[in-house]
Amino acid sequence: MTIEEVENKIIEEFSYFDDWMDKYAYIIDLGKTAPIIDEEYRKDEYLIEGCQSKVWLQANYNDGKLYFKADSDAIITKGIIFLLIRVLSERTPQEILDAKLDFINQIGLTSHLTPTRSNGLLSMIKKIKCYALTYQNQ
Repeated sequence: MTIEEVENKIIEEFSYFDDWMDKYAYIIDLGKTAPIIDEEYRKDEYLIEGCQSKVWLQANYNDGKLYFKADSDAIITKGIIFLLIRVLSERTPQEILDAKLDFINQIGLTSHLTPTRSNGLLSMIKKIKCYALTYQNQ
């Protein structure tokens, strides 16, 4: 699937919910079902700066693509990073850098997050794109 196809699938999933409380519950459920990273990656060196909650992000580069795993000590934040990973993992660095991530606005996420969570979301995106920049020319 392309990035756009994954984004459209997420938009479709969120369209089933009329109320934002239901959408929050869905994000929390995503966080509960997201794979847990190995304990060795739950260290400060993997923390994303700028997030109110602790968010650890691990990236592996293999065969021209980046693979991400993440975890958080806050379940809603874990659901949010899981959405980003769902869209951006298993992509080339250039695909990640070119991704517009329109789904975030289309599902209404940015308008329903607190300012600190919005800053955290931006920090997560920035960190993922920094990994893409690091591996872009390899």
